[in-house]
Formats: sequence, C-alpha cells, structure tokens
Amino acid sequence: MVKNRNVCLLFSWILIVFILIQPLQSTVTNAAAGDGSWSTPYSVSQAISNQNNSTKTVQGYVVGQPTSTTTVLTGSFPNDYALAIADNANETNTANMIYVQIPTSFRSSYGLKSNPSLMGESVKITGALSAYFSHPGLKNSTAFEVMGGSPADPEPTPTPNPSTGAYYDAAIGKTGAALKSALHNIIDDHTEISYSNVWTALRETDEDPNNSNNVILLYTGRSQSKFTNGGNVNDWNREHVWAKSHGGFGTSMGAGTDLHHLRPTDVSVNGTRSNLDFDNGGNEHSEASGNYYDSDSWEPRDSVKGDVARMLFYMAVRYEGDSGELDLELNNQVNNGTAPYHGKLSVLLQWHKQDPVDNFERTRNEIIYTDYQHNRNPFIDHPEWASAIWE
Repeated sequence: MVKNRNVCLLFSWILIVFILIQPLQSTVTNAAAGDGSWSTPYSVSQAISNQNNSTKTVQGYVVGQPTSTTTVLTGSFPNDYALAIADNANETNTANMIYVQIPTSFRSSYGLKSNPSLMGESVKITGALSAYFSHPGLKNSTAFEVMGGSPADPEPTPTPNPSTGAYYDAAIGKTGAALKSALHNIIDDHTEISYSNVWTALRETDEDPNNSNNVILLYTGRSQSKFTNGGNVNDWNREHVWAKSHGGFGTSMGAGTDLHHLRPTDVSVNGTRSNLDFDNGGNEHSEASGNYYDSDSWEPRDSVKGDVARMLFYMAVRYEGDSGELDLELNNQVNNGTAPYHGKLSVLLQWHKQDPVDNFERTRNEIIYTDYQHNRNPFIDHPEWASAIWE
C-alpha cells in the first residue's frame, strides 16, 4: 500500500512540473518564431520548413548569390538575378539558406553584382515560399528592405587555411616594418615562369568556377572562353595590376610574370586602364560597368576592389630591392608615372576592408602556390596584416 502511495505521489509531482513548464516552453517557442508578416517575419529556418507557396515575409542575412542547387557565390557575382539568405551571416552550408529570386524591378537595388556591399546585411523580403534552383526558395517577391545590422568586423578576419601549415611562423607576432620584412623573406625567391607561360597559368588560376571552359575577366566580370586570348577586340589579355611601367619591369621574368598580380582582362578595357594608379571616382567605363576612370586613376568594380588592393600589397612586400630586383612601394599619390610606386594607399586599404577575401581569391592563391610559383599572397591568408603594416 505504501509503495502504491509513493508511486502516486511521484506521478502527481511529474504532472505538476509538466503543467508548469508547458506554458513557459510555448512562450519561448512562440517568441523565437515569426508569423510571416512584415512586422514579425519568418526566420530562414521557418521559410525552409514551409515551402507551401504561401506569401510570407522572411528576414535573414545576405550570404551570396545562388547559381545552382548547391552553389552559392560569395564574390565575382555574374548578375543581379538572385540572393541567398540565412539566419547566420557567416553561413556556408546551402542547406541552411533560402534562395531568393529577384524580380527585374528590384535588381538594380538588390542584385549583388550591382550591390556587393549587401553581403552580410540583414534584409526583409516578401514573396512566395516556393522552390528556386530546385532548392527552398522565395519567388515573385513584392517587397525588399535592408534592415542593416551587418555583424562583419571593420577589418577583414582571416579564414583558417590548413594548407599554410608553418609557412608563416616567422611572421607571427610581428607588426610594421618587422612584419613586412618577415613576410618578404617568406615569399621571396619564388619559382619564376616565362611571360608566354602566363597564358596557360591564367587559364587555370582564373577559371570560371561555374564553367571550366571559361575564365573570369577581372574588370568586366565577364565569363569568356579560355582560348579567346590575344590582341583583337573582345579578346582577353594579361593585365599587370601593378602597372609594369611603374618601375619599368615590363614583361621580364620576376615582377613582369608574377601571377599574384596578373589577371585576364578585356583587351580594350585593359587599354583604358593603361598604367593608371587606383583611386575613387571618374567616368563609368562604357564597356566595363561599375568601373570608373579619369586622367590619373582607375576605380575597379566593387566586387574586385579588395582583390586589386591585396595584389598590390603583395607586390610591395615581395619586391624589396634585394637580389638585383626593384624596390616597389605603395604611396598615397596618383600620377606615379615610371617611378616604382603605386597608389593610392589609403584608398587601397579602404577597398581591402570593403571587399573581403572570397573563395575565388583563396582558390587562385592555392593554385599559384601549388602548381606554379610556390609562394603565397599573405594578405589573402591573413587580411589583418595589411593594417598591421600600413596603418
């Protein structure tokens, strides 16, 4: 009888605890979940779970541009047609993303090719919860709004790269001139290639990740056949991002063939850029949308501004005047002409922060290290070192 009484008491206590906890549990769940209205939007995880073609508002962070069911680009955006959003601004797993189709009327304001600065921003979007690219999606959207709140740090943070191993050990803990000298000694004496072999190398380093037959052109962003290189109109050629006249190294082995600053570009666009320094402003180029230039400077499109800055940072560290090489240095000027200087440093540091390292750059850096020169661009592996040296 006593045993039965104890069992009954235990059951009663369990029932009381359950009754007390259940309302609290419901409150917590409901507080975290929106109803899909504009004032209380769905989270991305809710939108993924409710692909029923209903019209709802979803809020999430912009994490890239989807180009296939399992591919989301984080840079070198090909067009303004789509967004990927997630509950976490640093999300990389496509299973945790919603793909958003951008209607024509919203593309100029919300497409990533035109607005790469949207990366990491919180946005609210109203549309139909329906598959896009055979993936949980939001289609036929009728409202977009940037909520802000990007959690990104002002200074780009390094992404761990297991392949570097002990490569940078001699530089760890240093700043300023000591860091610059240590990095120079690490990346110096790379394996040099001929200028003719640069064609072959660029077909690998700048391959379009969505089309292995093509390369991506630096300033236009155009995907173009690997074998349409040459000197004719609409061909691509070899752009020296550190203009070869800035120091007069031409196309000689060494600085003239260093893949870390050589990129495929449209022939006529390359001709317009010529040997201009880099700065903001000017007139938009008619063939390369998003690029601006005037008599003394060139401003590349937003999604490669950081690429350009990091290539010039590399050159200023790699070439320090030893072993009979030029001493290339960055300064805060334009119109550097034939002097071994390139500018404008303050703008390059700004671009470096504005356009963080993306997967295209990381892949390119790895290919150059593994297959060609056997040295790396430190500012792709450790973006924080730019400010440690020059700020």
